[in-house]
Amino acid sequence: MTDKSIYQFTVSCMNGEERKLIDYKDKVLLIVNIASECGFTPQLKDLEDLRNEFSSDTFNILAFPSNDFGGQEPLEGESIISFCEINYDTHFDVFQKIRVRGQYAHPLYKFLANKKENGRVGAAPRWNFHKYLINREGEVVDFFYPFTKPNSGRIKKQVIKLLKNKLL
Repeated sequence: MTDKSIYQFTVSCMNGEERKLIDYKDKVLLIVNIASECGFTPQLKDLEDLRNEFSSDTFNILAFPSNDFGGQEPLEGESIISFCEINYDTHFDVFQKIRVRGQYAHPLYKFLANKKENGRVGAAPRWNFHKYLINREGEVVDFFYPFTKPNSGRIKKQVIKLLKNKLL
């Protein structure tokens, strides 16, 4: 594990338990900040479709609710997971609500947004549904703005490469 890996971080599950991101070692990940009242919220279905398309033990989506943009995540706790499951039939991991930009951003998101720290990407989320693609070694390899749908050819092509263990 290097300091250029997300595996150095721990995040909080909705039930309050802590999860070490090293638990996702050897998996390709798409990390997304979500919100229930955003114009991009229908992407939750696209995220679930992507998860299903690559349903295996080697691909996961990690969703982090955030209220950083226009107060578009008013829900708290388990009601966020219920919203996602009831409205979009999601089955990917949804963690506790966090800050994703600015001075009070969660350490994971500070790392994801800072090229000096992650070695590859220098892009903080500008809105909800900003996506970071992580390789099997826990390294950030790319990011996608909110308007890039999860089931876009651009994302799928890179996920396939990473699942085949090819470096980008």
